[in-house]
Amino acid sequence: MQHCNEYETLSRRGMLTGGLRAVGRLLDVPQATAPGLEVTFADPHVGPRGDTLVCVFLRGGIDGLNVVVPYGDPTYYDARPTLAINPPDRGTGAVDLDGFFGLHPSLEPLGAIYQAGSLAAVQATGSPDDSHSHFQAMAEMERASFGSGVYSGWLARHLATLDTGNTSALRALSIGEMLPASLAGAGSATVLRSIEAFRLRASDEDQEVLRDLLAFLYEGEANALGDAGRGTVETIRALEGIDTSTPPRGRAYPETVFGRAMQTAARLIRAEVGVEVACLDLGGWDTHAGQGGAEGYMATRLAELANGLAAFYEDIEPLMGRVTVLVMSEFGRRVRENAALGTDHGTGNMMLLMGNGINGGQVYADWPTLHPDALTGPGDLTITTDYRDILGEVISARLNNPRLADVFPEYTVAPRGVARLSTQTP
Repeated sequence: MQHCNEYETLSRRGMLTGGLRAVGRLLDVPQATAPGLEVTFADPHVGPRGDTLVCVFLRGGIDGLNVVVPYGDPTYYDARPTLAINPPDRGTGAVDLDGFFGLHPSLEPLGAIYQAGSLAAVQATGSPDDSHSHFQAMAEMERASFGSGVYSGWLARHLATLDTGNTSALRALSIGEMLPASLAGAGSATVLRSIEAFRLRASDEDQEVLRDLLAFLYEGEANALGDAGRGTVETIRALEGIDTSTPPRGRAYPETVFGRAMQTAARLIRAEVGVEVACLDLGGWDTHAGQGGAEGYMATRLAELANGLAAFYEDIEPLMGRVTVLVMSEFGRRVRENAALGTDHGTGNMMLLMGNGINGGQVYADWPTLHPDALTGPGDLTITTDYRDILGEVISARLNNPRLADVFPEYTVAPRGVARLSTQTP
């Protein structure tokens, strides 16, 4: 599998940044709480908590046309003689969704969730950024503030405009190596690899003594350093009693970084420690060469994604009326396959939403067709649904935040009907 140089640089930069943050810290994590410039609003909306939002970002630009497959559009097969996924009625074909779209066969574990009405897909969606650059597209998508001069993250603005009375140090967290740009400006957001790893570098018998010492040390510090220190101590205390030994209710999670991150998210939600937003990444989607179709590199990556999502859903199914999972990527891929049997950077893409508060069992698409005359730029799927419409509807309907003009400056959200009001979900 070949990735472009920009994507490789992006991956190395993330590893180096995470490693530097780990140096000299007392914690066995790359970053505890992340102090910094905090975005604030004078009069946040005061209201009850809505769903816990789990954001899964597929970094690298996933080929959405081979995820939510438009098998009913004949141009799809003309443009992809090697990579196209067969229709549902042919060998190793797509998992039928609605007679026109289907899921890649590796996503079969999600089929039952779709049929139960708890999974929805959006096709021909994306952001206004047409740079085809991983760096710029990710930054713009995670800020969601195009042309407004606002540089905080959309999730940070959501948290800043909604006062739920939740003071947990785990209100906003990233399960991984570093804080995503969507949480930039969120004040003290927490970063952790796992529950087990978030502990002080001390023997078991010295943990409590050192923790109390840190609490005393930061008690009187009225600054960002003090906030970070107190947040770290609060996080350690919140995580101490969480059961990490109970096996999942349904299928096993993948034995991968992503699988373990999804299991960590499930455990935190089940423990009711105040998580409102959890961010996770799954990379490796920059498929310029050797992408594969129903089998091969991308099929293997999709199987990991599907099994992680399905295991999460089955594990905490009784709680899924108060959890929404959002899956997105910085851009899609070009419609026509390239000479290296891969796909190049595009724009239009797909999104997935999962949860019992989602109007699932549907594909939301104002389909522009794949006819060459209907494409954008160098041969990209045309965007007909701005991704902020999907994010905004989730924020207002599921997270109980009406302040969309502040979360998405200079943009008016047009709901698409993907989510029910949180008051309508038991």
